[in-house]
Amino acid sequence: MYDLHNHLLPGIDDGSPDINTSLELAKIAISQGITHMVCTPHIHPGRYDNTLASIATALNSFKEALVQHNLNLIVSAAAEVRIGPEILSAIKLNTLPFLGTWNNQQVLLIEFPSNMIPIGSEKLTQWLIAQNIIPMIAHPERNQAIIDNPNRLRTFLDQGCLTQITAGAITGNFGQKPQKTAEILLLEDKVTILATDAHNLSYRPPVIQESLQKVTQLIGETRAKKLVLDNPMEIAINKWH
Repeated sequence: MYDLHNHLLPGIDDGSPDINTSLELAKIAISQGITHMVCTPHIHPGRYDNTLASIATALNSFKEALVQHNLNLIVSAAAEVRIGPEILSAIKLNTLPFLGTWNNQQVLLIEFPSNMIPIGSEKLTQWLIAQNIIPMIAHPERNQAIIDNPNRLRTFLDQGCLTQITAGAITGNFGQKPQKTAEILLLEDKVTILATDAHNLSYRPPVIQESLQKVTQLIGETRAKKLVLDNPMEIAINKWH
């Protein structure tokens, strides 16, 4: 399986604090049947000021450690980018890492604040699409505005945005409302990929099997497979070559 949203890179955001934790998280991922991961540390100006260079440095140290410990996990990196006006200049300066490609367009993983969708977000996503960049909206099922009204996502979907649902939301790890919202989005075929969004060993590890079973029961094996294999592989296939 392919996990395109997680925070396994050591020491650069609120995910893994050090290389040893990253290795333990990698072992869990492998045990879950995950073979490929695109690590996506936060880029959130003023909070997590990651750059292409800081992400590359962390990725290289993680790759080296995986080899040293004979862990068979193929990793690359992108970022989870907080939506905001800073994206405009960052795109023009080519300073944001992309998740991969979809229909020959670059895919950018973007994150809304958990409690709202900022005013003007639809204009920013439309601008990105005009630049041949498709936004993938991270964990919409955990956004309060979308929980309150799942149709709030419609504008973004109509534009052509992609979506990523968190595995733990399906199993109720974030509460009943995000779980229900995730189920609605799955049933309405509004989900592009399922990912772990793993942050730590204690309560947000990179587990996916139980969630995948529930998703399979909900929408069938063929559609469930697309979320963890077909679609993420298509998006990120060039990240490992």
